[in-house]
Amino acid sequence: MKRIDYFSTKPDFITQLRAITKTQEQFGLDAKLRALVETRVSQINGCAYCTDLHSREARQRGERQQRLDSLPVWSESPFFTVRERAALAWAESVTRIAETHAGDAEYQGLTQHFTETEIVELSLSVSLANFWNRMAAGFRKMPSENTSE
Repeated sequence: MKRIDYFSTKPDFITQLRAITKTQEQFGLDAKLRALVETRVSQINGCAYCTDLHSREARQRGERQQRLDSLPVWSESPFFTVRERAALAWAESVTRIAETHAGDAEYQGLTQHFTETEIVELSLSVSLANFWNRMAAGFRKMPSENTSE
């Protein structure tokens, strides 16, 4: 079933939200880590469009394909640093907030590896990724096939 094009329906509002999302480029949080976290959030939420978008962004920022392939099993994989594991654990906890209630253990893990500003920036990135996942997946926005990669 074809669904509404949310951008065409509310272009001014979506444009404003895109502008807010774009301001993340000014964050002190590492952009490669942010793309990795946004990819994982999109995988959890089952958003094909956003998973494609953020994994491409991660590769453009120097992320290795092997690590992207291992992202669904990051907690068992040897390819992620302690800092990255803390960020991914927090991202999963916030994404699954109804189940986890943003657990104290995950939050404590963050405080050992990130500044307060970085924790807020990471949390904003996770929250925005969840918002866009719900819009794109809910309206069945699909990635276009790119044969150049």
